[in-house]
Amino acid sequence: MDYKLEDLKIWDDKIVDLAKGHKLDWYELDYEVIDYQEMIGAMVHHGMPSMYSHWSFGKSFEQTMNRYNVGMEGLPYELIINSDPSLAYLMRENPLYLQILIMAHCVGHSDFFKNNRMFKSTRPESVIQRLRAAKKRIQSYVENQHIGIEKVERTIDACQALQFQTTKYGQVRRSHEEMYAEYVEMINNDKDGRYRDFNMDLYPLEPDYDLLGFIEENANIPDWKRDIIHVCREEGQYFWPQIQTKIMNEGWASYWHYTLCHELDLPGELHLPIVKMHNAVVRPHIGAINPYHLGFHLFQKIKERHGIEECFLAREVCYDVSFLRKYLTEEDCIELNLFSYSAKKRIGITVDDVSDERGWKQVKEDFI
Repeated sequence: MDYKLEDLKIWDDKIVDLAKGHKLDWYELDYEVIDYQEMIGAMVHHGMPSMYSHWSFGKSFEQTMNRYNVGMEGLPYELIINSDPSLAYLMRENPLYLQILIMAHCVGHSDFFKNNRMFKSTRPESVIQRLRAAKKRIQSYVENQHIGIEKVERTIDACQALQFQTTKYGQVRRSHEEMYAEYVEMINNDKDGRYRDFNMDLYPLEPDYDLLGFIEENANIPDWKRDIIHVCREEGQYFWPQIQTKIMNEGWASYWHYTLCHELDLPGELHLPIVKMHNAVVRPHIGAINPYHLGFHLFQKIKERHGIEECFLAREVCYDVSFLRKYLTEEDCIELNLFSYSAKKRIGITVDDVSDERGWKQVKEDFI
């Protein structure tokens, strides 16, 4: 290592002072310095220090470790979880310049977790404790001679297949009793006959997208299985906002690591490698969308067009789909060289639309 832990503390204090000056508002950050093997372990457990045991985590660990050892796969420069305080992992093997960039990047991520509306119901202040308690309960089911590991893992397999088909966009799932009372009220006050033929014997009264929630509430199953369903459902609801905001979250963190590192008054031996690494992180990917590149580009453009206050507003109220719909312009589509394509049975891949005066709107819709 070309640094001591005291060096990281010095640079972190400088980053924090600058970030406060920009009115960023993040959870307190706790950094943990780990080696590359521990980083792979953190990756496969989604960064959670206490995750229940399941064969899929071990499989992912072995695959990643083997691919990393033969040079087929790299590791993330950082890993941060949506918790209060935010837990961020720094890989010990990283050089000092990279650790500085990562710490600035983590401030942006934590600010996004704390302020974006999609994360309001994730309960970051208790997520680690909840997962630790769930891990203990699931382990007790594994050790129970009447249940055992095979039944437990089959249940988790099934739950993981469905866990992201859950409530989204800050929705709150209503119980059957709540919906029943609501429909009784609407029928009693129905003046135009809209609900004259509504069948109150339906169960559920409305289509229920939250399959695990419906099963947990209604299935005739033992309590241990209902508990595992509850754990996996909560896990899906916790991670779903991160799936919905990948472009925004990485773009916001990249915008702020770029801004803060340029204001740190770094010596040349640190500043130049940081600029080079930033360019590598936000470079466009051939044949694919790099969320770091797109998010960083759009936040820069929003600031140019509308001011930094609009950036903070977007960070608070948008998710990726609404973000692209509101802020991706014709100029952006052309500058980013976006196009849409599809696979045809007989002729293979064809380009359907390109970003020009006529085609950019369709390209944008296809992207969204």
